[in-house]
Amino acid sequence: MKRATITSLMCINALLISTVGFAQKWKGAKPNIVFILADDMGWKDPGFMGNTYHETPNLDRLATMGTRFTNAYANAPNCAPTRASLMTGQYTPRHGIFTVASAERGKSENRKLIPPENKHVLAPRFVTFPELLQEQGYATASIGKWHLGGSPKTNPLAQGFDLNIGGDQRGSPKSYFSPYKNEHLEDGPDGEYLTDRLTDEALTFIENNSEKPFFLYLTHFAVHTPIQGKKHLVEKYRSKTAPEGRYNPVYAAMVESLDQGVGRVLDKLEELNLEENTIVIFFSDNGPYFRASDALPLRGSKGMLYEGGIREPLIIYWKGHTRAGFSIDEPVIGTDFFPTFLDLAGISKSNRTLDGESLLPLMESGKRLKREALYWHFPAYLEPYGGMKQKWRQVPAAAMRMGDWKLIENFETGELELYNLKTDIGETVNLADSEDKRASKMHKAMIKWRERLKAPMPTGLNPDYKEDEP
Repeated sequence: MKRATITSLMCINALLISTVGFAQKWKGAKPNIVFILADDMGWKDPGFMGNTYHETPNLDRLATMGTRFTNAYANAPNCAPTRASLMTGQYTPRHGIFTVASAERGKSENRKLIPPENKHVLAPRFVTFPELLQEQGYATASIGKWHLGGSPKTNPLAQGFDLNIGGDQRGSPKSYFSPYKNEHLEDGPDGEYLTDRLTDEALTFIENNSEKPFFLYLTHFAVHTPIQGKKHLVEKYRSKTAPEGRYNPVYAAMVESLDQGVGRVLDKLEELNLEENTIVIFFSDNGPYFRASDALPLRGSKGMLYEGGIREPLIIYWKGHTRAGFSIDEPVIGTDFFPTFLDLAGISKSNRTLDGESLLPLMESGKRLKREALYWHFPAYLEPYGGMKQKWRQVPAAAMRMGDWKLIENFETGELELYNLKTDIGETVNLADSEDKRASKMHKAMIKWRERLKAPMPTGLNPDYKEDEP
């Protein structure tokens, strides 16, 4: 037998042994789950993604210890729909939350189409994964931003959480400094910083539940507006030379405070000897705020279906289980967490409507996921940020990723954009004409997907619309 063949067989056997060991360690063990969700942190904001201005030593440490996903996506380019898809494991057409607030943003005379109805809260009929974990004996806590409802029937306590600190329908805090003016979060001493306080609450929850399985949803408001950072950190970044690109010293201070919170959580797990029985996930809900940061070389920012609006930093770490310092390039998406968590807790996925796939086979043995493509449906308008040149940040549109290829459909014009993300990560060259057969095939798949999910489309022309004069 040739030497290369023997080496290959040895590698395969080693991988199989590693995979079996991984499965035997977690199966039925009900590991703790710590899900840290940042708000508006872009793909290139952390140091481990190549940012040389923001200092994120703890996230960098987490990336070194855990597995980093380079093609991780949110289910939408803004907050609420991403969070609804996380909780339900379903694409946006199923739960009906497509955007934040109204789908009819901006001036009516500029909207060519009438968007479908946008729901603002997650309906109680949806079963969230925290509810299923709770049924299996997990202690559950939502600490921070919820943004999916504030009534007794739609707040975190009604959706599977034993504890809710700070979560209601609001999408951003009144202030990052106490007093917070949040009825779900008792004010701390004057000047207390919100990110630090939420971390304090998370550490208390971990300590109080260290003897039983727990799920911690530490869902920071940071680094969402208002852009407010701790004074000493702001001064630190003001004295630091920023590289080329869009950098904000106050925003950088917010990023570092969030990073410090991640470090404190990791240290607490180590202190309580919980590292080997706790899986830690760090993720973000959409791209960066245009005025504070950018996602270069990705195109676009928060609120856009270009990569900068939906591609996110993602790390998964479980001591003794995940591969340290390993990168996975397989595209994954927020709806994948629901089935992953069910597998971790030993809960059946049968008879459940789930649009994601468990990430365990991918992490255990590098097995490719079975799906053909990822999809986004955003039938809403988003006005531009001040300083943007375009009329709209995002018009009603859809997108899909199939392998290395990304297709975007503009519902106003019917125009298709096709990009090869392997060779053009910045989505600079539209190949829809030169690769017309591929574009047509992907578009047909997108239409079929919409029909299967009964995705609502814009209902017609807006009578208030005034077309631009040539």
